[in-house]
Amino acid sequence: MNAAQSKPGIVFCHGLWADGSCFSKLIVPLQAEGYQCIAAQYGLNSTAEDVAVTKETIGRVNNPVILVGHSYGGQIITALGADAPNVAGLVYIAAFGLDEGESIGALLSQGPPSPALAHLIIDEQGFAWLPEEDFVGHFAADVDPVRARVMWAVQQPLSASALQEVMGAEMISYPNTKLMCSVNVDGSAAAVICSGVSLIPW
Repeated sequence: MNAAQSKPGIVFCHGLWADGSCFSKLIVPLQAEGYQCIAAQYGLNSTAEDVAVTKETIGRVNNPVILVGHSYGGQIITALGADAPNVAGLVYIAAFGLDEGESIGALLSQGPPSPALAHLIIDEQGFAWLPEEDFVGHFAADVDPVRARVMWAVQQPLSASALQEVMGAEMISYPNTKLMCSVNVDGSAAAVICSGVSLIPW
């Protein structure tokens, strides 16, 4: 067995108003270390659809898989449940680690409104978009403004109903690591409690 075959594969699950390319800066050094990395490119339409795409992505990896979720991606890796036998562990990076009966919308409503979501635009099809000022100034506040405006221009909207989807009983006890931030740069309450042991070098 060569070194690459002995390492776990890594599947990234992105957050809202983004796609898998947001993990590019993590993928480059991990690939250099011999890890197979793939980002799930789901459409933010519903938890069920996004979980289905993630399962298809996991199926492309031969080795045991570490799932890495950020923000909404935490909901997706939690909702996979037991129907992903080659998953070896979960990593939540400032992600929603929902318990049964919780929804992202309900969690967000427990704290003060996020500045990034203050002027959310819901179109006629029920998809939510961030206006440019809020995207650049709050959602991507730690990004160079020129790049942040490009990110705003290519943002992937989400179905607003996805924020209200309640987590079912899918959760099982995979080994997991949760990386906590006191508050996201967008001001949201998407932080999680640190627990577990690191599974991969970061």
